[in-house]
Amino acid sequence: MSRGHKETALSLTRRQLFPLSGVTAVGFAHTLPRGSEHTQAIAARNPESRQLKIAGLEFWEYTGHYEAQTGLDEQYQVDPLDVYDELRHEPYRDRPGKIQSKTIKAIYLTINTTSGASGLYGPIDREVALTVEQELRSFVIGKDALASEALWDQMYRSNRHSRAGNFMMAISAVDNTLWDLRGRYYGVPVYRLLGGPTRQSIEAYASCLGFSLEPEEVRKRCLLLQKEGYRYQKWFIAYGPGSGPEGMRKNVELVRILRETLGDETELMFDSFSGWDLDYALEWAHQVEKYRPYWMEESTHPEKIESFATLRRSTTIPIASGEHFYGRWEVARYLQAEALSVVQADPEWCGGISELLKIGTIASVHDIRVIPHGHSLHAALHAIASQSPMTFPLAEYLINKMKNYYHFEKYPPVPVRAHFVLPEGAGFAIELETAKIDSKVLLKWS
Repeated sequence: MSRGHKETALSLTRRQLFPLSGVTAVGFAHTLPRGSEHTQAIAARNPESRQLKIAGLEFWEYTGHYEAQTGLDEQYQVDPLDVYDELRHEPYRDRPGKIQSKTIKAIYLTINTTSGASGLYGPIDREVALTVEQELRSFVIGKDALASEALWDQMYRSNRHSRAGNFMMAISAVDNTLWDLRGRYYGVPVYRLLGGPTRQSIEAYASCLGFSLEPEEVRKRCLLLQKEGYRYQKWFIAYGPGSGPEGMRKNVELVRILRETLGDETELMFDSFSGWDLDYALEWAHQVEKYRPYWMEESTHPEKIESFATLRRSTTIPIASGEHFYGRWEVARYLQAEALSVVQADPEWCGGISELLKIGTIASVHDIRVIPHGHSLHAALHAIASQSPMTFPLAEYLINKMKNYYHFEKYPPVPVRAHFVLPEGAGFAIELETAKIDSKVLLKWS
């Protein structure tokens, strides 16, 4: 077979791997006339002609408004500052007020390429946008948007502070936006590029942040969620060591009320947002083990790996944490210490979809589940949809937060009967609803 024939056969074979929407494989997807062996031969000798070069990054901030009733769903949760008397919250109860118009803002990142292909992702936290603008923009311009592994590794190696905090969150924002770009470029959902789908829909658990913890309100709300199809509910603890024995009593009572109200068919999880220490967590765990919590989450600060390991050895309740993990290395240290039962790495913070998949591989070696934290949904849902249900079984749905989080999007992800239907659009299928945008501004930082 001649060289030209070999190249044509290779191109056809790779096209067959992507049957949807005429998709072609990486490296053979750029404006090559179909059947032009001469042009393909030139491209084969010139790797740069097969790249999709990044031309620019833009952050757009959108402003809009919505109507909401005041005085509802603002229940606090315990946090690390709760140990200080002057910083502890006053007891909360719903006090329904009037309907008011509220202003909402959201930042979205657009990445453009020299070919005209682009990616869109958001909302992006402001401090993350600032870090991308000041630390990563100039570095990624001119790089190949399709070289996902190379580009992630180069961003990570580009700064000595990249392993955590805002820099890793900035890598996450760029990585997720580039996955949208690749999906749009090839005309397929991101989960297909990642190896999926592995199921027809993704089950969600009801994350109840903000709902009142008044006993009667808890009873009404948990039953309503059960009727809506949620088999898993997560509730947020309100009290820590600073609230003394009465706070502990209320924390235990919450578990009792939920179990007695819902019966044994609903799984219950509890989040204390790093507001406890090991002793307090152990005391609570031993008092509520009889109610079979599905997990206890973020029981103390994430740097205290040995505390998590001790807690896991000392209770029958599975131990969950990880929304504040940055990268696979931190997860590996936890799992080597046998400190977790559930990893909750967040693709908005841990390094993006690219890193979340690596975290999933490490977790699978230890037979540990990955259930991503639900700060946002697009990246998490596509990662889950692409991986084994054994390792990635569930998604988190923060009910109150998500009511308006995707305010500017035409098709925000919303579960029906506690399940997300897999999107079929290209990339993350994010499309903005212009009618909801009162104003927009291109953000620039000096």
